[in-house]
Amino acid sequence: MNAAAHIRDNHGSGAPDEAHRHGSFFGRRKGHKLRTHQADLIDHLLPRLALDIKAPPPAAPLDLFDPKAAELRLEIGFGGGEHLVAEARSFPSTGFIGCEPYINGMAKILAQIEAHDIHNIRLFAGDAAELLAWLPPQSLSRIDLIHPDPWPKRRHWKRRFVQDATIAAMARVLRSGGEFRFVSDIDTYCDWTLWHLLRSPDFAWTAERADDWRLPWPGYTMTRYGQKATREGRVASYLRFRRR
Repeated sequence: MNAAAHIRDNHGSGAPDEAHRHGSFFGRRKGHKLRTHQADLIDHLLPRLALDIKAPPPAAPLDLFDPKAAELRLEIGFGGGEHLVAEARSFPSTGFIGCEPYINGMAKILAQIEAHDIHNIRLFAGDAAELLAWLPPQSLSRIDLIHPDPWPKRRHWKRRFVQDATIAAMARVLRSGGEFRFVSDIDTYCDWTLWHLLRSPDFAWTAERADDWRLPWPGYTMTRYGQKATREGRVASYLRFRRR
């Protein structure tokens, strides 16, 4: 089954209990009905860009791109795609993988890829944990997790993406000196992430002064969610961790 068929068949089955039963860190897959052109992009553009993790992982992931990429980065849960598209346009020699199970977010980024004629993005419409397990060791230079679902209720904390197992999975696919970058306006999730990453032997927090986590890094593109959080008075933290 190709990615477009997979996302169509599953867009109505995103209840939290089902997602958790399959070990996923996301909830619903679909919001409002797709417009005609968005549905056409899902059917015709997504299959050309989608990664098939049922196939063997590529021996040389940089060859997924034409021309061959100089390095490879991953954004987990790209939402509307604002940050990922801006990064891909700013670094055309870098290959980017965007992971997003939410069909409306996938449709939005496909529209931007088409409008800007972007060639250095590949997409995965599924669980990032499965994607990390599929990627070859030390294949990524950076992983971004920007404003993820905080799952604020204690009984849902096990569904937060940052867990010991996913930290180990990220460490496996990041090259030495690569980075995991995390942004959230939810204090408890920032605390959670710091606590988990600081006890990992594979990562070092790069902050040396308060502004290193209070201010976004140079060139950071604010997402729609980030702009909304700012308008509503919520302050984000910007955490960077280097792979040892």
